[in-house]
Amino acid sequence: MEQSYLIKPILDAKYPMVDYGKGIYLFDQAGKRYLDGSSGAVTANIGHGVSEIIQAMQNQANKVSFVYRSQFTSQPGEALAQKIATLAGHDLNWSFFVNSGSEATETAMKIAIQYWQEQGKGTKTKILSRWVSYHGITMGALSMSGHPGRRARFIPHLEDCPSIHPPYCYRCPYQLQAPECQNRCAKELETVIQRIGKDHIAAFIAEPVIGAAGGAITPPKDYYRDIKDICEKNEILFIADEVMTGFGRTGKVLACEHWEVKPDIVALGKGMGAGYATIAATLVSDEVMAPILTGSKLIMSGHTLSANPQACAVSLAVLEYLEKEQIISNVDSKGTFLRNKLNKLSNQFSFIGDVRGKGLLLGIELVENKVSKQPFARKLQVTKTIIELAQKNGLLIYPANAGLDGINGDAIIIAPPLTITKREIEELVRLLTTTFTQFNQLLQSTYNCEGEG
Repeated sequence: MEQSYLIKPILDAKYPMVDYGKGIYLFDQAGKRYLDGSSGAVTANIGHGVSEIIQAMQNQANKVSFVYRSQFTSQPGEALAQKIATLAGHDLNWSFFVNSGSEATETAMKIAIQYWQEQGKGTKTKILSRWVSYHGITMGALSMSGHPGRRARFIPHLEDCPSIHPPYCYRCPYQLQAPECQNRCAKELETVIQRIGKDHIAAFIAEPVIGAAGGAITPPKDYYRDIKDICEKNEILFIADEVMTGFGRTGKVLACEHWEVKPDIVALGKGMGAGYATIAATLVSDEVMAPILTGSKLIMSGHTLSANPQACAVSLAVLEYLEKEQIISNVDSKGTFLRNKLNKLSNQFSFIGDVRGKGLLLGIELVENKVSKQPFARKLQVTKTIIELAQKNGLLIYPANAGLDGINGDAIIIAPPLTITKREIEELVRLLTTTFTQFNQLLQSTYNCEGEG
């Protein structure tokens, strides 16, 4: 191939050239097949090459693909907003369509600040978040992210939003156990609010299940009830970052439903277009919209391609497909089936420290010592090695961080398309077992060599 001028994640790395996708599989131009065990970046929720979605693309393209949102609305945009309101429930009725999860979380931040401004409470501007979190790569979204590795280059330009520990039961910062801990990591929020002053805080943002920053860290039962109670007591909005978890990934339309909590604002993305369209959304409750509707009557945010009819038509087709095929209702049983198999692998391989997650968003934390939970040395590049081995074996998995400092620690995410069958789950686990066996051999070889040295 001649010189490439496409900026890729690693500039000098060699990437296979994708040819086409079908179901849970991708094929490169050399004819190799890959089982998409991570839905790309936890995005391809309904798999690849679904004919109904392709037809919806063509149908809308034959009409109009773009209009500017300040000049026209469109039938696909209106229908998509109505569909999301119906699916989400809990008076989360208002949708602001954007183009990426980063834009969705940043728009959520702006709406939260505006909500208080419209009521004459202009000092409430600060957003709080957790360490071991990731909310996006734009400056506002990155400010809210407690991901040291991704923050490092831009620290002077970022706000200090991360304020409390994550609900990381495997590595509890207080060395406690749930439920005896009484969600101390949630109650830490109240202490931070008291220190800053509630009159300066607009919102608290959290991923219901922590994705790339924590390898599917999942809070205990009443964690979000405590968080929501603290927010309400202090007149602080709760923003749920459901970019990765929304639209069925955990077995619910919104992952917050597992904790029976209603957010004030929700950021959606990834599964909303399932990779077929570049689209995301900020979902806003009636209560938050009320002072804006009677005040300025506009949301101070916007993008040229927001709510374009092509992307909206595709997203609508994706959500209708989820309903028609009853995909979300089967996620829990598939997730349990997969998790049970991953737990068996944990007994087989000593470097598997923890298996966690919900539905088909599962994480595996990798450790050098299972008893002490000692992470591997960073120089070993364990996550990178396992992902590369898996890809050679025809399995795609997703890298994640692990560890309380957000720097030391290794994890992977297993998140196949929600349409995966149990037979295909067994194939995924076979490929993962082969990968772990190869990694174990490399590990033994590495330690033997170091011992000889």
